[in-house]
Amino acid sequence: MEKVLIVGCRKAMDDVCIACSRCMVGFNRREGEFSRYKDMDAELIGILNCGDCPGATIVTRLAQIKLWNKPMEENVTKVHIGPCILDHCPYKEAIVKKIKAKAGVEVIEGTHPYIPENIFA
Repeated sequence: MEKVLIVGCRKAMDDVCIACSRCMVGFNRREGEFSRYKDMDAELIGILNCGDCPGATIVTRLAQIKLWNKPMEENVTKVHIGPCILDHCPYKEAIVKKIKAKAGVEVIEGTHPYIPENIFA
C-alpha cells in the first residue's frame, strides 16, 4: 500500500488554500498527479508545510514525520509537492532539491488539477 505525504507552502496553506481541500479532493478522486493510484491501495498519511520561507526547515520536518510515525509503523512511500510550491514559490528549486535529496522515497511534483485560471477576476 502506498502511504502518501503532501508537502505544501506554509503561507498558502495557512492563508489561501484553507484546509488544503483541493489536494485532499484530488487524492480522494485520484485526479491530477494522484491518478497514478487509481487502481491501487493508497492512503494520505499527512500534509506537511515547508516550514516557512525559505524552506530552511523542510529536512527537519521530513525527519519529524518519520520519527512521529515510527511507533505506529506508518512509513511514507511517496511525497507529492503541491502547486502552492511548484507554481508560486520563489524558493521552489531549493525546496524541491532538498526534498528529493532527503525524503528517501519517490518525490512527485504535483498534486491536484484544480488550478484556477484567474482567481482575482
